[in-house]
Amino acid sequence: MKRIPFSTNIAWFIIWGAIYGSQVVGVDAQAVTLSDGKEVTPSNASPGSICGSDWAPLPVKEALRLVCVRNYATRNNGSARKAIVVGFVGGFVKSNDAKHPEVNFAALFRDGNPYVVHAEVFANHDGKKARRRVLQLLDTDGDGTLTTTERERASIIIYGHSWGASQAVTLARELGGMGVPVLLTIQVDSVRKPGQEDSTIPDNVENAVNFYQTRGLIHGRSVIRAADPERTNIIGNFHMTYGQRQIKCDNYPWLARVFNRPHHQIENDPRVWGQIASFIDSELSSTSSVARASSTLP
Repeated sequence: MKRIPFSTNIAWFIIWGAIYGSQVVGVDAQAVTLSDGKEVTPSNASPGSICGSDWAPLPVKEALRLVCVRNYATRNNGSARKAIVVGFVGGFVKSNDAKHPEVNFAALFRDGNPYVVHAEVFANHDGKKARRRVLQLLDTDGDGTLTTTERERASIIIYGHSWGASQAVTLARELGGMGVPVLLTIQVDSVRKPGQEDSTIPDNVENAVNFYQTRGLIHGRSVIRAADPERTNIIGNFHMTYGQRQIKCDNYPWLARVFNRPHHQIENDPRVWGQIASFIDSELSSTSSVARASSTLP
């Protein structure tokens, strides 16, 4: 039997620890949670409550600060699209772990944006559950079958970090096989899961955007491409750098911060979440569209 080198074992131990370390200990009892299959919100939930709360971890509040200052109260565009927003967390993170921006972003966007009819977060291994939920929401007459009209009315936005980004593309591809269009996919430091393909965006997706960084043991895919450029607009592949920029990652254990910090910095980067919110807003507005962007953010 071929013996695996000790150094290889150590490397895999570090990588495994960096991923597994993202499953942070239990969630504060007051936290907003979005469990699989239903939405759970605190009794005092209101737009911006996540940002102004005392319980929210500082890195998460910092990550979403640009989203918090957005004002949706004055918007009254009756012709705007009504969207279903689906998020996937990375690694082995639970779908209701409020110590991760992905979870809080969904709750914040749902509470503050009148054009989001539903927002929910799933673990990246719960792709089938997410697909069932989306189909249930699209089935407006509740007969268990999607009509052509129900499919055409779909405005679905899917985002994810790490393995969650890979799962976001997979869900979009599965929906495409059922004839369901997807408005926008968002990948944040996408790491391909075994058996999945996260670099090619299926032709049922109207727009796609990719944020990535290139440092650390785990880093994201640098380029995504459209299976059919005539049908899918790649907004951009945004290269995020953190050489001189300090991003708080205290919502992760020390092992992840030491060996895999850049992968978590991009997850906690307020620039990323601010851009994501802008892209979603543009997609939902009937009077504007997402412009093609440069490949690097300042």
